[in-house]
Amino acid sequence: MTDTTAALNLPEAVARHLDHAFIGGQWVKPMGSTALEVINPATEGPVASITLGSQADVDAAVRAARTAFPDFAATSVEERVALLERVITIYESRLEDIAAAVSLEMGAPITVARARQAPAGLGHLKNTLVALKEFEFEQQLGTTTVRYEPIGVCGLITPWNWPLNQMALKVGPALAAGCTMVVKPSEIAPLSGIMFAAVLEEAGVPAGVFNLVQGDGPTVGAAISEHPGIDMVSFTGSERAGADVARRAAGTIKRVAQEMGGKSANIILKDVDLETVLKRDIAKMFVNSGQSCNAGTRILVPNELMEQAAAIAKEYAEGLIVGSPTNESTELGPLVSQAQFDKVQDLIQSGIDQGATLVTGGTGRPEGLEQGFYAKPTVFADATNDMRIAREEIFGPVLTLIGYDSEDEAVEIANDSPYGLAGMVSAADPDRAKAVARRMRTGMVHINGASANPLAPFGGYKRSGNGREAGAHGVREFLEIKSMFGDVS
Repeated sequence: MTDTTAALNLPEAVARHLDHAFIGGQWVKPMGSTALEVINPATEGPVASITLGSQADVDAAVRAARTAFPDFAATSVEERVALLERVITIYESRLEDIAAAVSLEMGAPITVARARQAPAGLGHLKNTLVALKEFEFEQQLGTTTVRYEPIGVCGLITPWNWPLNQMALKVGPALAAGCTMVVKPSEIAPLSGIMFAAVLEEAGVPAGVFNLVQGDGPTVGAAISEHPGIDMVSFTGSERAGADVARRAAGTIKRVAQEMGGKSANIILKDVDLETVLKRDIAKMFVNSGQSCNAGTRILVPNELMEQAAAIAKEYAEGLIVGSPTNESTELGPLVSQAQFDKVQDLIQSGIDQGATLVTGGTGRPEGLEQGFYAKPTVFADATNDMRIAREEIFGPVLTLIGYDSEDEAVEIANDSPYGLAGMVSAADPDRAKAVARRMRTGMVHINGASANPLAPFGGYKRSGNGREAGAHGVREFLEIKSMFGDVS
């Protein structure tokens, strides 16, 4: 076991700007004065303190963004391609600092931060560049020219669980479209947002195009949502917060794009190699300590295979190494906060109380980890779809096995959810798997373990939100459509 604690010092670029907002191309002292400690989930102690912004800071950021918009909107595709290429180059050179910031703020094991968290943002920037190079901003419909034009000033509100992934999914396409923006990272995980702003500053993003204000939802998030100078809000986070954003934005009739989580069902048909498929899919579910909106947390298996499935899941979960994010052998780090730890504990207890079979794990911390927001890798079997563990987004290392008797019943159970972000299906016959996938009411379906295509649209149905991110669809979210009638050639 190699300890890499030295690599997890606060990056210098972050330490220098903890009490700053980035507005109009400058690091400035916020007009707000409230300090907030950033808690290391592994130690439960503070790793830094940031200064939260206020309504006045949002006003200043919006003014800067509105001032910058006409010139930036008028830039050519070639100029925006060159800008994204510079951002990508600088981001790539800062990968280690970005990984350290993410690991410190939200507890991702350093190996996960290096291999997944930090590169996720880089990957989306690169794929946005591909989409931009191929995007047609004008199309002809007979004698009508259809133009795609930047929507204006965008408010971007990002979450704590995959902070760079979501920031790049919003900032990259907004830049590609020619928009300017005001960004609010999660106050729980603000350090990576500072790193991202430092990357854009070094890359030479024009003053006022990218602005960052730290703050909480009730203050800065609300100010962004309500602001008459903001033309669009792109939000990723909880259903409760997303609904509040939409209500506040309604007064100014601005566009709202929301990604608000899921309770993804994974249908495993009985003709597969159960052990191979289960181990593959369980491994994906436990990544990031289960704190992923598209995690396949409901695994649907034939009732006749429930006992076998439970044994496979038990063996896998009990083999996971839970521990300090600084240890390179760690596979599962802590949950992000005390509030998240308490929520997960409550839901685990509800599974026990409602009669699911606790296969392994349960409430409390893993043995030997008395400090930190660590949860036990937990597996429930024999669950029914009316239980809380089957209906609510747990956002922790908790897997629920649900039995079914027929393919139709499996689809019915999968679709019986208020969410519709992602789904999974595995079958020995790919055509059969594809037929089931077509019946699932979700924005994405992974067939036979296929990974997501980063150029394909990411988003969901129902309470998982609206709008799509990634690739050309992600760029289109930040564009208005204009029809110019008549022969203008």
